[in-house]
Amino acid sequence: MREVERITDQAQKMFDGGAWHGPSVVEVLADVDANMAASHPIPGAHSIWELVLHLAATQAVLLRRIRGETAGLKSEEFWPPVPPASESAWAETVERLRRQEAELRQAIAGFPEERLDARLTAEGSSSAYNNFHGHVQHNAYHAGQITLLKKASRAG
Repeated sequence: MREVERITDQAQKMFDGGAWHGPSVVEVLADVDANMAASHPIPGAHSIWELVLHLAATQAVLLRRIRGETAGLKSEEFWPPVPPASESAWAETVERLRRQEAELRQAIAGFPEERLDARLTAEGSSSAYNNFHGHVQHNAYHAGQITLLKKASRAG
């Protein structure tokens, strides 16, 4: 199995299900509605909605980097504002996350194996390999945060 195939396999498990550590991003979001997503049950912490928008923004940055564009140099690129809370806006946010994840996995699967150790962009400091594995780890980290926010929301 090629390395990009192993990476896309891990990305798929972490996002859609089957991750060894616990719930994937999709699994942890399955029963979240707009009210829960917009709430701030832990003072000073991001909401679930903010985290999902952050995950989507990070996907978009990585997709741009794969295309050779400069992206992700400003923190505001990673933390877009939450729209007014409604079930339709929440569903659109989650659908965007799913759509971009599929697009990103496809881009990684087609990435040239011989370029994995090279910087992803001329301005970048880390390799394509580190960016791709970082994406999987980033999803795991925020899935854990979302799990804790759900528990806090239900306890309050």
